[in-house]
Formats: sequence, structure tokens, C-alpha cells
Amino acid sequence: MVTIADVARHAGVSPKTVSNVLNGYRYLRPETKERVEKAIQELGYTVNLAARGLRRGRTGMVTLAVPDLRDPYLAELSGEVIHAAERRGGRVLVTQTDGQREREIDVLHGPNRHFTDGTILSPQALGSEDLEQYQVDFPLVLLGERVDPPDLDRVTLPNVAAAHALTAYVLSLGCRRVALLGCAPGTDHGSAPLRERGFRAAHTEMGLEVDERLLLSESTWRLPQGTQRMNAFIDSGIPFDAVVAMNDALAIGALHSFRAHDIRVPDAVKVVGIDNIEDASFTSPTLTSLSVDHREFAREAIRLLMMRIDEHHRDPALPRQPRELIQPAFHIEVRQSTGGVPADANTLDDSGTGSV
Repeated sequence: MVTIADVARHAGVSPKTVSNVLNGYRYLRPETKERVEKAIQELGYTVNLAARGLRRGRTGMVTLAVPDLRDPYLAELSGEVIHAAERRGGRVLVTQTDGQREREIDVLHGPNRHFTDGTILSPQALGSEDLEQYQVDFPLVLLGERVDPPDLDRVTLPNVAAAHALTAYVLSLGCRRVALLGCAPGTDHGSAPLRERGFRAAHTEMGLEVDERLLLSESTWRLPQGTQRMNAFIDSGIPFDAVVAMNDALAIGALHSFRAHDIRVPDAVKVVGIDNIEDASFTSPTLTSLSVDHREFAREAIRLLMMRIDEHHRDPALPRQPRELIQPAFHIEVRQSTGGVPADANTLDDSGTGSV
């Protein structure tokens, strides 16, 4: 059996350094981390979860709770979370909440909450009015911008900046009547209002007004709903020359609608989505989409959770690391649905982290 000492000798580092890599210690030189990870792979080292659990009083398991595994983005992200945990010697129990309040509360307060060492939750029903529900007695990391408790770590796409970048790109192509598909009127939490804010800001920067008739409400961000909502919009006769969809599933649904109505994309209408799911490369035409690195997203979520698990099992008198908000970089993956016209890097975001 390969041991940490074997890995250390192979990589030319100390066993403590190998342990730091396995436990996700952030302050390591990249070349050292890469050398250790290469040694782990070459030697086939795996963490003995049973021994680690007995030694630390842990299960080696974490929970990932998401609204809907039929959502392509969440399915891909869940896979990356599983891989990220496995690279640290852990395992993931995946549970689906269906976006129901009762199920999300059960994840946080139900009898099974201590079957694993901690939880990564992507909330959909529990919002800012439910902050007391997030007061739990185990390590918890949140995904997304549905809610922002002041004491919990969170990993999220910067939704305002992302929608601003995507809309600015579409406007830079000369489009002036841009529909926003997937709005949630009357809602002040979650991704939809934030993305709408970015959409509006991009118009304002160019001195353009948003035609409110182009804000297409749709609470279910899935392909069939994208097709149905776009069918109804086309039948309304309201003119438009582009669609910014709140996610790729809605955008792909819109592409189906345009094909059925013999509307040529990108000649007559340009279409973009958000998430850059795998299917975006296989639509006809292929879909331009705003992409965030799913692997980095998952890696950061697992890193934060493992850090909090370590804190949870040590002397409570020791200081706790400050709460972290992680917003991975994004870029626009330009494909056929916008004519393959490259995006200007200056349109991507206001932090300079985006790229094409």
C-alpha cells in the first residue's frame, strides 16, 4: 500500500507538505502542489477513509444538495464537485431538493444532517427572509446568489457582471432590440433579478432604453419552457433582433422555436446563453454562451467546506478563518449563434477577470 511517506519521497517534499496538499492548504507554491499531485497520480495513492475517519471522528463524506439534477448545468457541476472531493480523498452524497422549501429545511435541520461531515447547498426556496434557517451546527457552504448569510462561505457566478458582459457583447454586434428570456418579475432575490440588472446596465451604458415588452418572464429555466415562451413571444409580433437567455437550457429551447418558425440564426436573430453546458457545442447553430470554469467552481466549494470541517473538529477557542466569497472568472465562448464574431475583451466585466 502506498503511503504519504512514499508520495513525499517521490515528490521530494516532506510528508507534512503532502498532507497540506491533500487537505487543501492554500498557501503552497504552485510548482510544489503540482509536483505532489503528480506523485499521487503516478503512485496511485488513495486516502484511507476508514483510518482517517477513526482518527478524526469523521465520516469522510460530504453532502451536495441541489434543486434539480435534470438541469444540465447542475448535473455538470455536481460531477465536478464529486471529482474535487475524490481528489481530496472524500466522497459525496448527492441529494435533490426539487427547489422545495421543506426539503431544503430538511437538508439543514433534518435527522440525516449529521450522516456526513458537512454540506454544500444550492438553495432555491430559502431566501433572505429565512436567514435563521442557515444557523446550523455543522460546516455549510452555499452556492449561488439566492441568499447571502453574513457568516457563511459562498461560491457564485458574479451575476450582474456576467449579464452585463454578455449583453454588452450582443449590443456591440449592432443589435438594438434584445429580448431577455427567463425574467422573474416581482422577485428581489436569486440570479434572475441580478442578471436583469446587468442587462439593463449594459443598455444604459450605451444610452439605450429597454423596451419592457422584451423582458420575457419564465420561472422554469429548462428547454421546453424556453421553446414555449419563445413561441408565444414570436406570435405576439413584437420586433426583436437578439435573445439573451438566463441560461443555456432556455437558449437552446429558443433555438428550437426559431427553427420551427423558419427564423434564421444568427442572420435574423442572435442568441446567447449562460453556463456553457456541454450541449451548447452541439446545437445547430452552436450556441454562444458565457462560461465559468465548473472545475474551479467545484474545487473552491470543496476547499472551503474542508477548511470549515477542519475548524469544526479542532479546539473551538482557536480563531476561525474569515468568511470567503468566491466569484470565479468567466469568459464568453463565441460560437455560431452570434455569427462567430469575437467579443471585445473590454466588454467582459469590470474586474478584468474575464477573457475570450
